[in-house]
Amino acid sequence: MIQIRKSGERGHADHGWLNARHTFSFADYRDPKHMQFRALRVINEDRVAAGAGFPTHPHRDMEILTWVLEGAIAHKDSTGGEGILRPGEMQHMSAGTGVRHSEFNASKTEALHLLQIWLIPAKEGIAPSYDQKPFPGRGLVLTASQDARKGSLRIHQDADVWAARLAKNEEARLPLRDARYAWVQVSKGSMSVNGKMLEQGDGAALAGESEVVLKGSEECEALVFDLA
Repeated sequence: MIQIRKSGERGHADHGWLNARHTFSFADYRDPKHMQFRALRVINEDRVAAGAGFPTHPHRDMEILTWVLEGAIAHKDSTGGEGILRPGEMQHMSAGTGVRHSEFNASKTEALHLLQIWLIPAKEGIAPSYDQKPFPGRGLVLTASQDARKGSLRIHQDADVWAARLAKNEEARLPLRDARYAWVQVSKGSMSVNGKMLEQGDGAALAGESEVVLKGSEECEALVFDLA
């Protein structure tokens, strides 16, 4: 079974400096039908004006991933984690017992476009941590996992996060073990997901499927979440 979450159906907030789309309930957007999917709690597509950003604020007991689509984001947190994140790099912060961080558009002239993802951790009270790594390559590339295999970032949840980069008519297949679920979030272009067409900003929840089959209808990109 596959259920499509169209881009235009998401929650929307326009703060001037920030234009955000919320796949799941977040901040002032509340929708009891779209609270989360398995451990996947937040997918926010944010467009941040040049020089703007999020001042220092707290988080706890959440696995936070950031994936930049255009521009660059400057991160700084209370664990000492600090860096500039650009397209093709995945950033991971375990908020754990508590962390404070800031995120700003690293450019004074160009807009920033990103996805921020929150996963509920398998257990609370872990030590906060920060890391980021580049993940080049075509097809399916594993960016985050519970066991850090294939050089992926280690997260504290039974989930695999894949970046899928496909050319027109290129296909990629991700097998799903029994009792696994998947979410596909299209970040660029358009593609079919198990025969259903998705455009940029669309998401798809998959349950009871043996695999995720992606096929590009043009140059495209998506994040694919393999979830318990």
